[in-house]
Amino acid sequence: MNDGLYERIQEAVKVIRKHTKLKPEIAITLGTGLGALAKDIKPVVKIPYTDIPHFPLSTVETHAGQLLIGKLMGKVVVAMQGRFHRYEGYDLKQVTFPIRVMRALGAKTYMVFSACGGINRNFYPGDLMLLNDHINLMGDNPLLGPNDERLGPRFPDLFNTYDAKLRDVVAAVAKEQKITLHQGSYVALTGPTLETVAEYRFLQTIGADCVGMSTVPEVIVARHAGMKVMGVGVITDRCVPDLVGPANIQEIIHAAMGAEPKLTRLVKNVLSCL
Repeated sequence: MNDGLYERIQEAVKVIRKHTKLKPEIAITLGTGLGALAKDIKPVVKIPYTDIPHFPLSTVETHAGQLLIGKLMGKVVVAMQGRFHRYEGYDLKQVTFPIRVMRALGAKTYMVFSACGGINRNFYPGDLMLLNDHINLMGDNPLLGPNDERLGPRFPDLFNTYDAKLRDVVAAVAKEQKITLHQGSYVALTGPTLETVAEYRFLQTIGADCVGMSTVPEVIVARHAGMKVMGVGVITDRCVPDLVGPANIQEIIHAAMGAEPKLTRLVKNVLSCL
């Protein structure tokens, strides 16, 4: 049984190839307030999502909505400047479609960045957390339905999902650059509501260090496609059950943007080591 996913991917790739013949080594998803890294991709080809067949459209105001292909620290990269979310009304196959396309363009390593709430009481706004595992509480999975073996196996193993060797590189770079870098588990919920205190307490109990509304579906698809994964979360607010107060979205976005310079420095130095 074929749901046509492979064919849709090829259609998107064909259009992108009309803009550039560059074959990216690394795919990057830039999350909320983390788009400045895009300025360092030079020379760059910018393709609006509206020009790419089967791409969803980002409805989040902090997401630019374009695909970038070019060179960063000597590596050819393809970067999503703006991602998609389940809460926007898309299903997870739509949310993760760009990951499929970036893999089909040639990328073998996937770097994902996102804003998230810090459940671990040692995390503060502006801190960076290197993902070493995740918990999927979205109640959904992008691999549900027919499986096309051309895209990946029916039952992909998620052991070492966040590649241990890549994590060692990132940790070493952070130490060298004197950037504080936590490690921990990311838990994904659908949103768009932020969590209740009882939910934060539950998430803390099951071992989550931070919480967000993205990342996990993309990572699942990247691993299904055989990509190595590196993920970093920017802590935007404290979600510790006994300390949490009313959320301010503008403050959350401000925290993500405030962490941008050190995240950009971290990523560029990691790329130079790969």
